[in-house]
Amino acid sequence: MHTVRGPWLRERVESPSAESQRIFAPGILRDQVAIVTGGGSGIGLATAHEMVRLGARVAICGRTQAKLDAAAEELRAAGGTVVARTCDIREPAQVEAFVTAVLDELGRIDILVNNAGGQFPSPAQHISPNGFLAVIKNNLIGTFHVTREVANQAMIPARRGRIINVIANIYRGFPGMAHTGAARAGVENLTMSLAVEWAQFQILVNAVAPGVILSSGTARYPPALFERGTRETPLKRAGTCEEVAAAIVFLASPAAQFITGATLRLDGGQALWGNTWEIA
Repeated sequence: MHTVRGPWLRERVESPSAESQRIFAPGILRDQVAIVTGGGSGIGLATAHEMVRLGARVAICGRTQAKLDAAAEELRAAGGTVVARTCDIREPAQVEAFVTAVLDELGRIDILVNNAGGQFPSPAQHISPNGFLAVIKNNLIGTFHVTREVANQAMIPARRGRIINVIANIYRGFPGMAHTGAARAGVENLTMSLAVEWAQFQILVNAVAPGVILSSGTARYPPALFERGTRETPLKRAGTCEEVAAAIVFLASPAAQFITGATLRLDGGQALWGNTWEIA
Protein backbone atom coordinates (compact mmCIF):
# COMPACT_ATOMS: atom_id res chain seq x y z
CA MET A 1 0.00 0.00 0.00
CA HIS A 2 1.04 3.59 -0.57
CA THR A 3 1.22 5.55 2.67
CA VAL A 4 0.40 9.25 2.52
CA ARG A 5 1.90 11.25 5.36
CA GLY A 6 2.10 14.89 6.22
CA PRO A 7 2.25 17.20 9.23
CA TRP A 8 -1.46 17.92 8.86
CA LEU A 9 -2.43 14.28 9.40
CA ARG A 10 -3.14 12.95 12.88
CA GLU A 11 -2.96 9.36 11.72
CA ARG A 12 -1.78 7.41 8.73
CA VAL A 13 -4.05 7.24 5.68
CA GLU A 14 -3.33 4.33 3.41
CA SER A 15 -4.19 4.00 -0.25
CA PRO A 16 -5.77 0.74 -1.39
CA SER A 17 -3.53 -1.84 -2.96
CA ALA A 18 -3.46 -2.29 -6.72
CA GLU A 19 -4.78 -5.82 -6.28
CA SER A 20 -7.89 -4.59 -4.48
CA GLN A 21 -8.93 -2.64 -7.58
CA ARG A 22 -8.99 -5.70 -9.84
CA ILE A 23 -12.63 -6.57 -9.37
CA PHE A 24 -13.67 -7.38 -12.94
CA ALA A 25 -13.87 -10.92 -14.24
CA PRO A 26 -10.96 -11.96 -16.45
CA GLY A 27 -12.16 -12.27 -20.03
CA ILE A 28 -14.90 -9.62 -20.00
CA LEU A 29 -13.01 -7.68 -22.70
CA ARG A 30 -11.93 -10.73 -24.71
CA ASP A 31 -11.79 -10.13 -28.49
CA GLN A 32 -11.93 -6.36 -27.99
CA VAL A 33 -9.24 -3.87 -29.01
CA ALA A 34 -8.47 -0.82 -26.88
CA ILE A 35 -6.39 2.24 -27.69
CA VAL A 36 -4.86 4.02 -24.71
CA THR A 37 -3.14 7.30 -25.52
CA GLY A 38 -0.31 8.23 -23.19
CA GLY A 39 -0.12 4.54 -22.39
CA GLY A 40 3.58 4.44 -21.58
CA SER A 41 3.29 5.40 -17.92
CA GLY A 42 1.02 6.46 -15.08
CA ILE A 43 -2.74 6.16 -15.47
CA GLY A 44 -2.42 5.11 -19.10
CA LEU A 45 -0.13 2.19 -18.35
CA ALA A 46 -2.23 1.07 -15.37
CA THR A 47 -5.30 1.12 -17.63
CA ALA A 48 -3.53 -0.83 -20.35
CA HIS A 49 -2.48 -3.45 -17.79
CA GLU A 50 -6.06 -3.90 -16.63
CA MET A 51 -7.36 -4.07 -20.21
CA VAL A 52 -4.81 -6.82 -20.94
CA ARG A 53 -5.77 -8.71 -17.77
CA LEU A 54 -9.39 -8.65 -18.90
CA GLY A 55 -8.59 -10.08 -22.32
CA ALA A 56 -8.34 -7.05 -24.59
CA ARG A 57 -5.64 -6.47 -27.14
CA VAL A 58 -4.14 -3.04 -26.56
CA ALA A 59 -2.54 -0.28 -28.62
CA ILE A 60 -0.61 2.40 -26.77
CA CYS A 61 0.92 5.59 -28.09
CA GLY A 62 3.03 8.46 -26.85
CA ARG A 63 5.89 10.64 -27.96
CA THR A 64 8.83 8.64 -26.56
CA GLN A 65 9.59 5.31 -28.19
CA ALA A 66 11.84 4.10 -25.36
CA LYS A 67 9.06 4.61 -22.79
CA LEU A 68 6.56 2.86 -25.06
CA ASP A 69 8.94 -0.06 -25.62
CA ALA A 70 9.38 -0.53 -21.88
CA ALA A 71 5.62 -0.39 -21.32
CA ALA A 72 4.98 -2.83 -24.17
CA GLU A 73 7.49 -5.26 -22.68
CA GLU A 74 5.63 -5.10 -19.34
CA LEU A 75 2.29 -5.68 -21.00
CA ARG A 76 3.54 -8.59 -23.12
CA ALA A 77 5.09 -10.17 -20.04
CA ALA A 78 1.59 -10.05 -18.54
CA GLY A 79 0.31 -11.99 -21.56
CA GLY A 80 -0.93 -9.09 -23.66
CA THR A 81 -1.04 -8.53 -27.40
CA VAL A 82 0.30 -5.00 -27.74
CA VAL A 83 0.92 -2.43 -30.45
CA ALA A 84 3.16 0.43 -29.30
CA ARG A 85 3.84 3.34 -31.65
CA THR A 86 4.92 6.93 -31.30
CA CYS A 87 2.23 9.47 -32.11
CA ASP A 88 2.00 13.17 -31.35
CA ILE A 89 -1.74 13.59 -30.91
CA ARG A 90 -1.42 17.29 -31.76
CA GLU A 91 -0.60 16.31 -35.36
CA PRO A 92 -3.62 15.05 -37.35
CA ALA A 93 -1.48 13.20 -39.92
CA GLN A 94 0.29 11.25 -37.17
CA VAL A 95 -3.03 10.41 -35.54
CA GLU A 96 -4.47 9.17 -38.82
CA ALA A 97 -1.40 6.99 -39.44
CA PHE A 98 -1.53 5.55 -35.92
CA VAL A 99 -5.21 4.64 -36.10
CA THR A 100 -4.72 3.10 -39.55
CA ALA A 101 -1.81 1.03 -38.22
CA VAL A 102 -3.86 -0.23 -35.28
CA LEU A 103 -6.65 -1.33 -37.59
CA ASP A 104 -4.16 -3.00 -39.92
CA GLU A 105 -2.51 -4.92 -37.07
CA LEU A 106 -5.43 -5.63 -34.74
CA GLY A 107 -8.43 -5.47 -37.08
CA ARG A 108 -10.81 -3.34 -35.04
CA ILE A 109 -11.08 -0.68 -32.33
CA ASP A 110 -13.74 -1.07 -29.65
CA ILE A 111 -12.46 1.15 -26.84
CA LEU A 112 -10.63 4.47 -26.86
CA VAL A 113 -9.12 5.91 -23.69
CA ASN A 114 -8.03 9.51 -24.27
CA ASN A 115 -5.46 9.73 -21.50
CA ALA A 116 -2.59 11.65 -23.13
CA GLY A 117 -2.08 15.17 -21.87
CA GLY A 118 0.21 17.44 -19.99
CA GLN A 119 0.42 20.76 -18.19
CA PHE A 120 2.56 22.72 -15.78
CA PRO A 121 1.65 24.71 -12.67
CA SER A 122 1.75 28.48 -13.15
CA PRO A 123 -0.26 31.58 -12.28
CA ALA A 124 -2.15 32.65 -15.39
CA GLN A 125 -0.27 35.94 -15.77
CA HIS A 126 2.99 34.02 -16.18
CA ILE A 127 1.74 31.60 -18.84
CA SER A 128 3.11 32.63 -22.21
CA PRO A 129 0.89 32.56 -25.31
CA ASN A 130 2.91 29.60 -26.59
CA GLY A 131 2.64 27.82 -23.26
CA PHE A 132 -1.13 28.25 -23.17
CA LEU A 133 -1.48 27.10 -26.78
CA ALA A 134 0.71 24.05 -26.19
CA VAL A 135 -1.49 22.82 -23.35
CA ILE A 136 -4.71 23.51 -25.27
CA LYS A 137 -3.36 21.66 -28.31
CA ASN A 138 -2.29 18.68 -26.24
CA ASN A 139 -5.24 18.33 -23.89
CA LEU A 140 -8.17 19.51 -26.01
CA ILE A 141 -7.29 19.59 -29.68
CA GLY A 142 -5.26 16.38 -29.56
CA THR A 143 -8.13 14.61 -27.80
CA PHE A 144 -10.47 15.70 -30.58
CA HIS A 145 -8.06 14.55 -33.31
CA VAL A 146 -7.84 11.04 -31.85
CA THR A 147 -11.54 10.79 -31.08
CA ARG A 148 -12.59 11.92 -34.54
CA GLU A 149 -10.15 9.60 -36.31
CA VAL A 150 -11.10 6.53 -34.28
CA ALA A 151 -14.80 7.26 -34.76
CA ASN A 152 -14.53 7.79 -38.51
CA GLN A 153 -12.19 4.90 -39.25
CA ALA A 154 -13.57 2.32 -36.85
CA MET A 155 -16.46 2.99 -34.51
CA ILE A 156 -19.00 4.69 -36.76
CA PRO A 157 -18.67 2.08 -39.54
CA ALA A 158 -18.92 -0.72 -36.94
CA ARG A 159 -21.79 1.05 -35.12
CA ARG A 160 -20.30 0.38 -31.71
CA GLY A 161 -17.67 1.77 -29.34
CA ARG A 162 -16.73 3.15 -25.96
CA ILE A 163 -14.79 6.39 -25.54
CA ILE A 164 -13.49 7.42 -22.13
CA ASN A 165 -11.82 10.81 -21.73
CA VAL A 166 -9.49 11.49 -18.81
CA ILE A 167 -9.94 15.09 -17.67
CA ALA A 168 -9.32 16.67 -14.23
CA ASN A 169 -10.97 18.17 -11.18
CA ILE A 170 -12.21 21.38 -12.80
CA TYR A 171 -15.39 21.93 -10.84
CA ARG A 172 -14.41 25.07 -8.96
CA GLY A 173 -12.13 26.40 -11.66
CA PHE A 174 -8.49 25.39 -11.81
CA PRO A 175 -6.51 28.26 -10.26
CA GLY A 176 -2.81 27.73 -10.74
CA MET A 177 -3.35 25.81 -13.97
CA ALA A 178 -5.86 27.87 -15.94
CA HIS A 179 -4.60 26.52 -19.28
CA THR A 180 -5.43 22.90 -18.51
CA GLY A 181 -8.61 23.88 -16.70
CA ALA A 182 -9.85 25.52 -19.89
CA ALA A 183 -8.79 22.54 -21.98
CA ARG A 184 -10.29 19.90 -19.70
CA ALA A 185 -13.56 21.80 -19.43
CA GLY A 186 -13.64 21.79 -23.21
CA VAL A 187 -13.16 18.03 -23.25
CA GLU A 188 -15.99 17.56 -20.77
CA ASN A 189 -18.33 19.55 -23.01
CA LEU A 190 -17.07 17.58 -26.02
CA THR A 191 -17.89 14.39 -24.09
CA MET A 192 -21.49 15.50 -23.60
CA SER A 193 -21.87 16.74 -27.17
CA LEU A 194 -20.54 13.56 -28.76
CA ALA A 195 -22.61 11.38 -26.43
CA VAL A 196 -25.71 12.86 -28.06
CA GLU A 197 -24.42 13.03 -31.64
CA TRP A 198 -23.01 9.50 -31.67
CA ALA A 199 -25.76 7.73 -29.75
CA GLN A 200 -27.20 6.84 -33.17
CA PHE A 201 -24.06 4.77 -33.77
CA GLN A 202 -24.21 3.05 -30.36
CA ILE A 203 -21.01 4.83 -29.30
CA LEU A 204 -20.94 5.67 -25.61
CA VAL A 205 -18.81 8.68 -24.61
CA ASN A 206 -17.92 9.34 -20.99
CA ALA A 207 -15.20 10.95 -18.91
CA VAL A 208 -13.37 10.44 -15.64
CA ALA A 209 -12.11 13.37 -13.60
CA PRO A 210 -9.22 12.41 -11.32
CA GLY A 211 -8.19 14.62 -8.43
CA VAL A 212 -4.75 14.33 -6.81
CA ILE A 213 -3.29 11.03 -8.02
CA LEU A 214 0.01 9.32 -7.17
CA SER A 215 1.47 9.03 -10.66
CA SER A 216 4.50 9.77 -12.79
CA GLY A 217 2.78 13.00 -13.84
CA THR A 218 2.21 14.44 -10.37
CA ALA A 219 5.70 13.33 -9.35
CA ARG A 220 7.03 16.21 -11.48
CA TYR A 221 5.12 18.83 -9.50
CA PRO A 222 6.67 20.67 -6.54
CA PRO A 223 6.18 18.56 -3.37
CA ALA A 224 4.44 21.45 -1.60
CA LEU A 225 1.81 21.62 -4.34
CA PHE A 226 1.11 17.88 -4.13
CA GLU A 227 0.96 18.00 -0.32
CA ARG A 228 -1.45 20.92 -0.37
CA GLY A 229 -3.74 19.12 -2.78
CA THR A 230 -3.77 16.06 -0.57
CA ARG A 231 -4.38 18.14 2.56
CA GLU A 232 -7.37 19.79 0.87
CA THR A 233 -8.92 16.43 -0.03
CA PRO A 234 -11.55 15.22 2.47
CA LEU A 235 -10.29 11.62 2.36
CA LYS A 236 -6.82 12.93 3.27
CA ARG A 237 -4.91 10.93 0.72
CA ALA A 238 -4.06 10.87 -2.94
CA GLY A 239 -5.69 8.45 -5.33
CA THR A 240 -3.80 5.76 -7.21
CA CYS A 241 -3.42 5.05 -10.91
CA GLU A 242 -5.11 1.71 -10.37
CA GLU A 243 -8.17 3.39 -8.87
CA VAL A 244 -8.50 5.55 -11.97
CA ALA A 245 -7.92 2.55 -14.22
CA ALA A 246 -10.72 0.64 -12.46
CA ALA A 247 -13.15 3.49 -13.14
CA ILE A 248 -12.11 3.65 -16.79
CA VAL A 249 -12.57 -0.10 -17.16
CA PHE A 250 -16.00 0.14 -15.54
CA LEU A 251 -17.08 2.62 -18.21
CA ALA A 252 -15.72 0.30 -20.91
CA SER A 253 -17.35 -2.78 -19.41
CA PRO A 254 -20.74 -4.44 -19.94
CA ALA A 255 -21.85 -2.88 -16.62
CA ALA A 256 -21.99 0.59 -18.22
CA GLN A 257 -24.15 -0.02 -21.28
CA PHE A 258 -26.69 2.69 -20.33
CA ILE A 259 -24.20 5.37 -19.29
CA THR A 260 -23.20 8.07 -21.77
CA GLY A 261 -22.34 11.76 -21.53
CA ALA A 262 -21.39 11.36 -17.86
CA THR A 263 -18.29 12.35 -15.90
CA LEU A 264 -17.20 10.21 -12.98
CA ARG A 265 -15.18 12.13 -10.38
CA LEU A 266 -12.33 10.32 -8.63
CA ASP A 267 -11.12 13.01 -6.27
CA GLY A 268 -11.78 11.92 -2.69
CA GLY A 269 -14.34 14.72 -2.39
CA GLN A 270 -11.86 17.47 -3.32
CA ALA A 271 -14.34 19.21 -5.61
CA LEU A 272 -16.63 19.75 -2.62
CA TRP A 273 -14.24 21.08 0.01
CA GLY A 274 -10.94 22.78 0.70
CA ASN A 275 -8.97 25.61 -0.87
CA THR A 276 -6.38 24.83 -3.48
CA TRP A 277 -5.51 28.50 -4.05
CA GLU A 278 -4.60 30.88 -1.23
CA ILE A 279 -6.15 34.34 -1.28
CA ALA A 280 -4.47 36.84 1.00
